[in-house]
Amino acid sequence: MQKVYGNAAEALDGLLHDGMLIAAGGFGLCGIPELLIQAIRDSGVKDLTVASNNAGVDGFGLGLLLESKQVKKMMSSYVGENKEFMRQYLGGELELEFNPQGTLAERMRAGGAGIAGFYTKTGYGTQIGEGKEVKVFDDEHYILERGIFADLSIVKAWKADTTGNCVFRKTARNFNPPAAMCGKICVMEVEEIVEPGELDPDHIHLPGIYVHRLIQGEHEKRIEQRTTRAA
Repeated sequence: MQKVYGNAAEALDGLLHDGMLIAAGGFGLCGIPELLIQAIRDSGVKDLTVASNNAGVDGFGLGLLLESKQVKKMMSSYVGENKEFMRQYLGGELELEFNPQGTLAERMRAGGAGIAGFYTKTGYGTQIGEGKEVKVFDDEHYILERGIFADLSIVKAWKADTTGNCVFRKTARNFNPPAAMCGKICVMEVEEIVEPGELDPDHIHLPGIYVHRLIQGEHEKRIEQRTTRAA
């Protein structure tokens, strides 16, 4: 099956529709699928629910979809860098489902493994646990969390072969693998595409069976918080 496409718009062709659930990889601005996000913005698709660790920043990453009012709901664990996100949420324009960071990652991983739900102690006795089923195991209280089964996954890797086997770099590995796993269709953007056999099998972070479409492109790689010291 041919997986390599010419650009982001081609790779997303036929996959987008209003009201869909998208799982997006990335950690802060590290390893975000910026080319695919831009193509989703340009498509005009709307009423999206997006599951992502964060919501980008103003004017970049998922912040682009917030500014264009294409997102109706975010499922996130950290949103502190986006003023437009705050404005829309406080103004009642955007739904928000807060998730503890580890819970969000596990919800994605569970969806990719075909697990409908799991129990965790995280969030019990807080607003996170309100309205959720509670069970007691070994005298400890656990709440039920549902796996995330997304219509589409958009992720970013460092390098992949033409069959979709891929390698992530450093912090970009945090959310991209589980985000890739939980989508019915996974579209991945990478910095370099190589031929099968060129990647060491022991270094593969995500097997190509999870990746359906693949593009290569140039990435801006912004720094979210630049901290320097005097020379």
